[in-house]
Amino acid sequence: MEIVVNLDVVMAMRKVSSKELAKAIGITEANLSLLKRGKVKGVRFETLAQICHYLECQPGDLLAFKPDGE
Repeated sequence: MEIVVNLDVVMAMRKVSSKELAKAIGITEANLSLLKRGKVKGVRFETLAQICHYLECQPGDLLAFKPDGE
């Protein structure tokens, strides 16, 4: 089982670039890239809240649970 990060999809739907989002929420583009690719072990709720506020979405729009075998 794994958590799938759909941040890139939501960003594309909102036509927001990585550079724009990273600047708006105060993180580096490199860290945003790692988050988009699901290469992080965790994310602060504060960061998640800032992303959701900027993209006008819910945490569930960004993250999905994928059970084994799917």
